[in-house]
Amino acid sequence: MTSTVQAALNGPDNETAAQRARRERILAATLALAARGGYDAVQMREVAERSEVALGTLYRYFPSKVHLLVSAMAAEIDRLAMRLQKKPAPGETRQERVSYVMERSTRSLQRDPLLTEAMVRAMMAADATVAAEVTAVREAMRDLVVEAMRNGDAPSENDVEIANIIQDVWFARQIAWLGGRIGASDVWREIHLAITLLVKD
Repeated sequence: MTSTVQAALNGPDNETAAQRARRERILAATLALAARGGYDAVQMREVAERSEVALGTLYRYFPSKVHLLVSAMAAEIDRLAMRLQKKPAPGETRQERVSYVMERSTRSLQRDPLLTEAMVRAMMAADATVAAEVTAVREAMRDLVVEAMRNGDAPSENDVEIANIIQDVWFARQIAWLGGRIGASDVWREIHLAITLLVKD
């Protein structure tokens, strides 16, 4: 996990165990509310009540709903990465392994469209004050792709750039799907096309 992702998920290095547990409760409450009702269902007061923290404490951890939801998205991607670490991506080629990882990421989001809508809307609404959290999401997705490509070997010179493009396509296709411009099957078809064009063995 990169330092940016770690900071977004766990807070500063000097944060106590109790503070980190509080942060985790806040993110869990956020995910539960978003899964139930999407972006509009995530209200800071209700998040505070569900996570059993004072409203002022919540704002110290996360200054806005956008900060909160983008951090929640980073946490979701990190959980996916941890599951993938337990069992390496199958496939003999770089394309096969990247396709496996990105398809799992895509299907995971599509299983819970209200939660996905909330997190993606927050990413779209993010301004410069949420730069660290947005960077955490981008780095987490990029690292998933790079790890699938390298398969234990050192990445090539262009692997990081290729991974950044693939995760940009991934994110753009989620936006198009949530906006009703393309169907769920089109999301994966277009992501797979990008992988085929960009990832060479």
